[in-house]
Amino acid sequence: MRWNRTVTVIGAHAEGEVGRVVTGGVLNIPGNSTLEKLEYLQANDDLRRFVNREPRGCAQMTTNLLLPASDASADAAFIPMQADGSHAMSGSNAMCVTTVLLETGMIPMKEPETTVILDTAAGLVTAKASCRDGRVERVTLDFFPAYAELLDAKLEVEGIGTISVDVAFGGVFYVMPNVDQLGFQIGPDVAQDMVRLGNDIKKAAQEQFKVQHPEVEQFNSIEFLMFTGREKPAAKIFQNATIMPPGRVDRSPCGTGSAARMAAMFAKGEISVGETLDMRSTINSSFLTSVIGVTTVGGRKAILPQISGRAWIYGTMQLGSDPTDPYQLGYTMADTWGTGIEHEIPGLN
Repeated sequence: MRWNRTVTVIGAHAEGEVGRVVTGGVLNIPGNSTLEKLEYLQANDDLRRFVNREPRGCAQMTTNLLLPASDASADAAFIPMQADGSHAMSGSNAMCVTTVLLETGMIPMKEPETTVILDTAAGLVTAKASCRDGRVERVTLDFFPAYAELLDAKLEVEGIGTISVDVAFGGVFYVMPNVDQLGFQIGPDVAQDMVRLGNDIKKAAQEQFKVQHPEVEQFNSIEFLMFTGREKPAAKIFQNATIMPPGRVDRSPCGTGSAARMAAMFAKGEISVGETLDMRSTINSSFLTSVIGVTTVGGRKAILPQISGRAWIYGTMQLGSDPTDPYQLGYTMADTWGTGIEHEIPGLN
């Protein structure tokens, strides 16, 4: 065996959503902040393609690049690299990263609770890990501020008509239609239909709504769509289905999406500070969420979200490429990757 590139990853998932963590093979990325490093990765995309594309990866996963913290008050930094590109923040992946850092000993574990400060391109995130018998049982994330951008906005979608949506920021911007108006219920049996419909609605929202974070210039587009539902209102159980590029459903209840949804619900007076909600995914996994405070972002009213969930390590692996392998940066095909990204196959492009 001879490899011209080697990357070590630890496999983990948070409530079903796969979030592998790079622990070796990448020393650092140019940039004075995690945001600058994210911008570098977005402009220099080889690493993401190498670890995420087939045959070393797949569309239904994230690979998190673990980095030294740029902020002196943080313990570590990470950047989620996903099928469509590198992003600022992910709640489920923050849970995976925290679990990997502690269960592998990269950061000393203290029972019954260890606090880990994560440096992300969207801001600092405090992760409080409940620990027992050498493992992480639950990770609770104190998010940066989330706020509502548009409430009950009218959106024209070709083939559907006019629907009502909320748009909110929870780390990235989300457009959020409730499924009651669309005539279906969130579930694994309608995953393909949700992907098709969700991509159409998101495209319409990107064309019709302009968004701009008041403090971070780079956050200026609607990145994701999240279908919202209400399963058991009396028990405060709510359903989320985030549609991830290039065409799949988030297996977890989605951390940044849950933050955005709470921001919209709080702005509408539907929830209050300290109230705990049980956010459920399409596969019925659970994040416990709450608003722990209120603040402002660029003069806008905002909330301080808290998201809690569980993550598990499922394996360790080394990813490599032989110098004679024609697929140095991998490949994608529309049968699983959909049509939402550019497909590159050596010899055909």
